[in-house]
Formats: sequence, C-alpha cells, structure tokens
Amino acid sequence: MKPLLVEVFAYAPTQYFHCQHCEVVFDQFEAPGVKKFHADAVQSSIPADLMKEYNQLSDWVMDAVERFGGRVVFKVIDAASVEGLLKAVRYGVRKYPAVVVDGKEKQTGTDFKQAEAIINQRLATVPA
Repeated sequence: MKPLLVEVFAYAPTQYFHCQHCEVVFDQFEAPGVKKFHADAVQSSIPADLMKEYNQLSDWVMDAVERFGGRVVFKVIDAASVEGLLKAVRYGVRKYPAVVVDGKEKQTGTDFKQAEAIINQRLATVPA
C-alpha cells in the first residue's frame, strides 16, 4: 500500500547555514559565534506566538509519525515559501497551521485531534 501523504502548512522558523562542508568544520572546531549565530537566527526569525504554535505542530507531527509508522508520510511546508504559497492557492488554504490529507481534505487551526480523525478516516477507507 502506498503511504498516505499528509501535507502540513505552517509558518516555520528560518535557519541560515553555511555549506555542509563548512558546517562540519565549524562543528569540529566549535568556532566561536557560529552556534550563537544559529540560535539567534532561529529566535529572531519568527515571533514568539508563531514559534509556540510551530512547536506544538512539530510535537504532534513527531508523535503521529511514531503512531502511524510507514502508513502515513508527513511533509511540513513553510507557508511563507514559494511552494507553500502555490499549494495554499491550490488547496484553498487561508489560515495556518493547516493539514491537507491526501490532497483532498483539509483542516486548519491547532486542533490536531481533528486532523488526526481525518487521517484515521482516510486510512480506514484505503484498502490495505
């Protein structure tokens, strides 16, 4: 059975990194200021209320991944990205966070139990 795709739209914190090779070197030498730069970039990239909302969403997604195993694949999409904008228009998403199940059903807001009910319902109707 093909896994069920659940796309999650939210405003996400932006992180700035150097190239992968530089990051490895910086991590090995614990370059002064690099870790502080990353922490400051995350803290200043999104307002506190949106960060709290994003953390709740992140906790729900990680928990749901464990419970659903390989039956469900989650894709978290930054609402402020080009992909986020295009898919929001495609699915008619106007409020965030939003969960779109299998490209068909959507749920907006932080009531993730409601989103989970949609996922369970969709899994029940898909033949194993």
